[in-house]
Amino acid sequence: MINEQLINPKSIVVIGGSNNINKPGGKILKNLIDGNFKGNLYVMNLKESVVQGIKSYNSAEELPNVDLAIIAIAAKYTPDVIDILTKKKNTKAFIIISAGFSEENHEGKLLENDIVAKINAVDGALIGPNCTGVLNSNHHSIFTEPIPKLDPKGIDFISGSGATACFILESGIPKGLSFSSVYTVGNSAQIGVEEILEYLDNNFDEKVSSKVKILYIETIANPKKLLKHASSLIRKGCRIAAIKAGSSEAGSRAASSHTGALANSDLAVNSLFKKAGIVRCHGREELMNVAAVFMHPRLNGKNIAIITHAGGPAVMLTDALSNGGLKVPRIEGEIANDLLTHLYPGSSVSNPIDFLATGTAEQLGTIIDYVDNKMPDIDGMVVIFGTPGLTRIFDVYELLDEKMKSCSKPIFPVLPSTLTAKDEVNSFLAKGRINFPDEVNLGKALCNSFFTPFPAPEKAEIPNVDIARIRSIIDYAQEGYLKPNEIQALLDAVDIPRAGEAVVNTVEDAIIEAKKLGYPLVMKVVGPIHKSDVGGVVLNVENKEQLTDEFERMIKIEDTTSILLQPMLSGTELFVGAKLEDNFGHMVLCGMGGIFIEVLKDISVAIAPIEPNEAYNMIRSLKSYKIIKGVRGQKGINEDEFAKVIIRLSTLVYHAPEIIEMDLNPLLGNKDKVIAVDARIRIAK
Repeated sequence: MINEQLINPKSIVVIGGSNNINKPGGKILKNLIDGNFKGNLYVMNLKESVVQGIKSYNSAEELPNVDLAIIAIAAKYTPDVIDILTKKKNTKAFIIISAGFSEENHEGKLLENDIVAKINAVDGALIGPNCTGVLNSNHHSIFTEPIPKLDPKGIDFISGSGATACFILESGIPKGLSFSSVYTVGNSAQIGVEEILEYLDNNFDEKVSSKVKILYIETIANPKKLLKHASSLIRKGCRIAAIKAGSSEAGSRAASSHTGALANSDLAVNSLFKKAGIVRCHGREELMNVAAVFMHPRLNGKNIAIITHAGGPAVMLTDALSNGGLKVPRIEGEIANDLLTHLYPGSSVSNPIDFLATGTAEQLGTIIDYVDNKMPDIDGMVVIFGTPGLTRIFDVYELLDEKMKSCSKPIFPVLPSTLTAKDEVNSFLAKGRINFPDEVNLGKALCNSFFTPFPAPEKAEIPNVDIARIRSIIDYAQEGYLKPNEIQALLDAVDIPRAGEAVVNTVEDAIIEAKKLGYPLVMKVVGPIHKSDVGGVVLNVENKEQLTDEFERMIKIEDTTSILLQPMLSGTELFVGAKLEDNFGHMVLCGMGGIFIEVLKDISVAIAPIEPNEAYNMIRSLKSYKIIKGVRGQKGINEDEFAKVIIRLSTLVYHAPEIIEMDLNPLLGNKDKVIAVDARIRIAK
């Protein structure tokens, strides 16, 4: 795994280094030279004696001992070279640029496995194969451009795709973003995104380490490791944003329950990121804008003051912030009136604070001071200042830089004139500042980062339940759908309230149990998966005669084994379910029932185990939450009881991982209680 030889090698050899800088082996050597690598630099080239001014060795056998080998030769020759380097040259770190491995065919996969085994045998580190390399302040072992400005306090960037890493850098560098390191992991044969994040976590130093990490991920091979180390870094003061590509609903699998139909891998990614505190992005520009927000002081409240000399961008930014949940509150009263006296006639301070196209640097400074010192309800500022090209505005950006140093509230600069005021913007960026050329993109990034929750606790508080009873039921149950009595016992073991019920096989038993439960009743067939579709659900059964008639009809429905009787209850329909999702673990879903789940798919999702704050956040993030709270005089639903069901269902699947799908649908909720009326559980062993 990751070692000192990979991060800070004392010597590097480029296997396949070339005089042709249009080839990866040539370009990576040039980048190492241009990056002023301070250690010993070697080249192996079968045909050359000198490559880019460096002595070239014609075989691996001739090389001296070397820490890091960068390999840019055909895949088929790689194992032999690695064999020599590991066994004879004390090489413990490898970056394999070459393609032709597992990404190509089965033979390539076998070749890759062989290479990994050789490197593992010496406790070595491998980046790649099929990658573009690694970049940090110690060595520029990468063959692509652009090479960003490197700064220990810049961004740590980990990418599953080398080409995409280039494009992301192309987006970030013009904004003024600097980077601490760039890792492109390619096939991730040994080291993937999760392992690099683990290294950054285990070696984090609050005084010197970067506190901003961005990720481009195509495959999450180890969700639990990603969750552990991302959340750990964020608890240490870091901020992380990520793109996870390739998680569309088209990739979800068919399932037989509501939960199975609704849950998919993209929801699992969302749940993982939310639990870890990772800001999820869906494109390169969005990722870079969120990263740029991260490089500014943290916004600690929702209220934003927009300071502008152009009305249109301020209106668009106000819309973006308001639609995203942040606020642009009205500014009025004595302070507002006093501020107006310092501005030209026609200016407005109601927020946005518009000090007109003729506004000066001095006026901008006055506005910022008022907002910072005299407006305690404002939490942050956005300054929009460009130019039509009539005058130079160096003085404005000089002042803005000084105010950003001295103000207690974060200031986010929108400098849109990247062509007309190119020199002024570049001068601002040269001071280490960052620009947001587009105000709407900034607004969305601010909202996305502000409303991403802090990581869930490392160890979730889960309630005490009857684990022995859970295991006895699961261990002895047959694979597939559990029987009603088994489901009842599981719900009782975790203290999920349920309706009284009885399973009967004869009319005589039905009459006896109905008398115990009391009319009116609900009758449901046991056996068919989709009861309603086959006429297997009857509501409001009010007497013995109706009970008898319906029993005799329903027992004849295909696949029916018995009839379930329950008292007819009233309340608002709710839904809670769980599904096992590959390596992610159990996803727990909640929402309102009926049209909200069938048509609108209004659901919230979290990964088990779920602690109380997560459960309440799930409920409160529903679009239908106002109904749960109660609207237009109608009494709402007991939120505490709803959260209790979510937590206890999460606890059940935590102790019974064999559960692959589970529905409590519907639950009936009112102001006093939430009760499970119907449940379905499927297990696999």
